[in-house]
Amino acid sequence: IVILTGAGGEFITDVDWSSFGDVTDPGVWSQVHDEGVQVLENIANIRVPVIAAIEGRAHVHSDYALLASVIVAAEGATFQDVAHFSAGVAPGDGIFTTWSYRGGAGRAEAFLLNPQPLPARTAHEWGVVAEVVPNGKALSRARELAELYLKAPEVTRRNTRIHFIQPLKERIVREVGYGLSLEGASSAALVKSMQAKTERLAQKTKSAS
Repeated sequence: IVILTGAGGEFITDVDWSSFGDVTDPGVWSQVHDEGVQVLENIANIRVPVIAAIEGRAHVHSDYALLASVIVAAEGATFQDVAHFSAGVAPGDGIFTTWSYRGGAGRAEAFLLNPQPLPARTAHEWGVVAEVVPNGKALSRARELAELYLKAPEVTRRNTRIHFIQPLKERIVREVGYGLSLEGASSAALVKSMQAKTERLAQKTKSAS
């Protein structure tokens, strides 16, 4: 059994934009593209049941959690996507693929276009979250479930995960590479737009002086 969780009472809260480098450089984005696909495929290829335990904010890469077999979320947990549309970037890295698979396409589109946090209770109503537990109890509940699942034979556990994740794996293979290409184009356009604004401001400042 694998339990996927965050540290310090949070899942993932923000993005280190500087780590991406110059996204207008095709070589840089090619690496981002390949790593983005590989991370999702690696999680999807885990061949034992995966439980996600979510406390606090899952505001970046909640798609990693949605690749779990079961998600346990604390009452105060929230889901959001601060790294894409609300930041000026197309959500192409698997966030739409996973949310539309778990919660439905219409809900996923509204969630990704809306910068407001989604409460754990709402995610539960959507069928994305399996259980909502008191704050601070997500990991302990995940461990309880792990002990329960471990009662099944190893081959049964392994084959159940393989069977359950297969439809989502197929969508990842079909959609994420293409989606990351769209995300890369939008990222480059955003950077160039910001650079143009900076240049115009500098010219105005120079003219005024």
